[in-house]
Amino acid sequence: MKLKNILIVVKDIEKSKQFYHDLFGLDVVLDNQGNMILTEGLVLQDEKIWKQFLEKDIISESNSCELYFEERDIEAFAQKLENLYPSIKYVNRLMTHSWGQKVIRFYDLDGNLIEVGTPK
Repeated sequence: MKLKNILIVVKDIEKSKQFYHDLFGLDVVLDNQGNMILTEGLVLQDEKIWKQFLEKDIISESNSCELYFEERDIEAFAQKLENLYPSIKYVNRLMTHSWGQKVIRFYDLDGNLIEVGTPK
């Protein structure tokens, strides 16, 4: 068995596509009207479609999972995030863990938790 994709629910798929391209360089692999696959296996699912499928409300900022990215030049990434998305909601701004890894945590435009850290 092989894990193929990670799906996140978004309110505005075009804005989310731009967000993930701007910050992480992800590009569209497949656009299937409300279900968009990006490079690295990230899938954006339109909230309306997901709610209809699940028949449940979507819980933003649920903190039950996160997308994790690694970036060597994390200071430049933190500055890019601040410049491109100044109103982004942070869990923690750039910090250094006791073991030396630098990380930043924030929510995407739809309340999906993201962590960016330096390689371990």
